[in-house]
Amino acid sequence: MIALPGPHLYRHLDEMAPWNDRLQVLEVVGITEEAPEVKTFIFRSDAQTWFRYKPGQFITLELPMEGGPLLRTYTLSSSPSRPFAVSVTVKAQAVSIGTRWMIEKLKLGDRLKAYGPAGDFSHHDHPAAKYLFISAGSGVTPMMSMLRWLNDCAPWTDVSFVNCARRPEEIIFRKELDLLGRQMPGLSLGFMIEERSSRENWFGHIGRIDAIRLPLLAPDFRDREIFCCGPEPFMGAVRDLLSSAGFDMARYHQESFSAPVKPDVAPEAAAGEGGEKALPVRFALSEIDGRCLPQQTVLQTARACGVRIPAACEFGLCGTCKIRKLSGDVAMNHNGGILEDEIAEGFILACCSRPLTPLEVEA
Repeated sequence: MIALPGPHLYRHLDEMAPWNDRLQVLEVVGITEEAPEVKTFIFRSDAQTWFRYKPGQFITLELPMEGGPLLRTYTLSSSPSRPFAVSVTVKAQAVSIGTRWMIEKLKLGDRLKAYGPAGDFSHHDHPAAKYLFISAGSGVTPMMSMLRWLNDCAPWTDVSFVNCARRPEEIIFRKELDLLGRQMPGLSLGFMIEERSSRENWFGHIGRIDAIRLPLLAPDFRDREIFCCGPEPFMGAVRDLLSSAGFDMARYHQESFSAPVKPDVAPEAAAGEGGEKALPVRFALSEIDGRCLPQQTVLQTARACGVRIPAACEFGLCGTCKIRKLSGDVAMNHNGGILEDEIAEGFILACCSRPLTPLEVEA
């Protein structure tokens, strides 16, 4: 028997608080098949809160695997212009573990712990008169989030949307994109596949993005703010062809969950004010005292002491390991996984924070 929604579900936005990832979990309320091995999972808060984020941001899901929780980071494909639910669209690869588990095991009513949102891959941070969203495979998800927001809030925006897939049936969100193409006067769609399919006829572009095909799909790409997402080889090819074409790379932005390359730091600079001695770290909630060795992070110290702090990316991007600092000072070299107001409130990212003094944290 399916329970019908009661009157308590119908609340105005100003009667609700924003979702708090430290207090609430997500409940699966919808599952949609998008393409072969691709599903969208729609979540609501278990505490009837609303979701505040920027289109293009991501969350980290804690998946209850048999061997222990597994943390996986997924871009939100939903738009914050529709704040009562969020969705992630996942594609299972041959080597997928977490995504394969979601596609095969996750069902309506299931609940997951989630962290976020985080990330700075959003057109909100780079306002422009014209955009080019270029993606491959599941890299379409942040583009879809941004496009859905534009459709709801600024449908006249000039957007060139280019998506690449292996075969026609693997183009994610194809029907919705065709519909948006008829609704948004400034939207132009360009699809490219690598090989034909026996399942349907294809009369569009075939091949891979290169210096000849990109101008066919987006003739004025040099005049646009460009956002790119997809497999690393794909993004590398796009970067190379744009650079060779004389594009202003300051207007190129890409989504990546891999660690950025950092310049070498002199050992004495890396040691910081903490010097070469181990420093005491108190994990207050666990009531455990440890010692942080030189060059060790708070996260590494926690693991050595048997204290569990959730962490996904481990280079300061996803924000999963965010904890409150109760006393002491740290050197934190993050990559956007924490906001300035959160730092002002005393939060740190355990994966990229090194104690400078004796430290106490809420973990």
